[in-house]
Amino acid sequence: MRLRSLRLRLTLWHLAFFSLLFILSGVFLYGVLSRALVRQLDDTISAEAATTANLFADEMQELQGDEVKAAPEALSGLRLRAGAAAIFQNGRLLAAAPQRNPEEFKAAADRHVADQRITINGREYLIVVMEPLDRVAASLAIVRRLLVFGLPLVLAIAAAGGYWLASRNLAPLDRMAGQAHQITGSSLHKRLEIGDAAQELETLAASFNELLSRLDQSFDSMRRFVADASHELRTPVAVIRGEADLALAKDRAPSEYRQSLALILDESRRLSTLIEDLLNLARADAGHVRLRVEEFYFNDLVAECCRSVEPLAIQRGVELLCDSPGDLPFHGDEALIRRLVMNLLDNAIRYTPAGGKVAVSTVPQSDGVRLRVTDTGIGIPPEAAPHIFERFYRADKARSRQAGGFGLGLSIVKWIAESHRGEVEMQTVPESGSTFTVTLPRSTRSIMAS
Repeated sequence: MRLRSLRLRLTLWHLAFFSLLFILSGVFLYGVLSRALVRQLDDTISAEAATTANLFADEMQELQGDEVKAAPEALSGLRLRAGAAAIFQNGRLLAAAPQRNPEEFKAAADRHVADQRITINGREYLIVVMEPLDRVAASLAIVRRLLVFGLPLVLAIAAAGGYWLASRNLAPLDRMAGQAHQITGSSLHKRLEIGDAAQELETLAASFNELLSRLDQSFDSMRRFVADASHELRTPVAVIRGEADLALAKDRAPSEYRQSLALILDESRRLSTLIEDLLNLARADAGHVRLRVEEFYFNDLVAECCRSVEPLAIQRGVELLCDSPGDLPFHGDEALIRRLVMNLLDNAIRYTPAGGKVAVSTVPQSDGVRLRVTDTGIGIPPEAAPHIFERFYRADKARSRQAGGFGLGLSIVKWIAESHRGEVEMQTVPESGSTFTVTLPRSTRSIMAS
């Protein structure tokens, strides 16, 4: 079964690591100790063989070459603990301590045996000393018992230590989880606080706090959007309902009915436009709007838009100047680009007093086209400039309602420009006018509006 607890996983990994480390360390130390003990044994018996050779030479000198008497005397001076020593001359055993069968020394020759050859009076003698591995084996047995019986203790300590370390290092996560559970849609302003935690957890908390900030902004924008949309929808609906109630309150002349119907039709059109704008923005936010890219001439589209708004400019006493020379082939969504140009022109004309001017120009770029709409209108106050592209935002709410706007025109302009991988900029001087500049790439094939 898969463990879902991160604390247990970390503990098991910690336990497995230390178990492997303990086993490998034990095997390594056991091998080193085994070689050290054997090497120490070899050094000991080599020293004993050399000592026996020296003693045998001295005894031979004192006994005037009597090897039969000199050999036992030389061996009697050794302090053998559990081993054996012997002196051979030409394969013949002269003496052994303790007494051994010569075949035993031959059988032990391939184990831990030290020999020393010495020549006296022209005759060669072989001194052999051997030690059993009993003491080495006993020492290694003690080490093995320590390793075997120490392993469970080490594993228990490693498990307890691993669980404690995991719990301690994951404690900030528990605190983060507790704080996150307390954050709701109405308390997105709260932030996670983890204190002095590991750098990785600080990074996680910072990322989560940034997410909360974005969510807080999104929720705030959503709440304002719903409130503004409800307010904007309520006005035309109230007008339509009030005019209908008034028309039905008593019998009226046909001309009065026509006036009421005309007013209701006008408010219905405004309501339809608002609903369409809201629907387009909602689709754009959801990423469900795909550009219908086709080829057209940008200059022709701008000229057509200028002709469309010319009656409005004449009605308001605003001079409209349209400068769009030369053919500018362009790939994009013609309907959306037309909406962008119309929104900018309509906005400029509505906010320019009688006697003012609105100038429209298109400038070809190396990789696109630039549209500039300049007016000599009322301008935008500095405090309103950062919010001018926000939905339902009006720098002058009263004047905007009188002009008939909903505060969505520039938001739609910004969305259309960005959906074509372009951008829109604004320069304004209060009471002197504004300039909106839209820069678009020449080709926007296969782009999904975002």
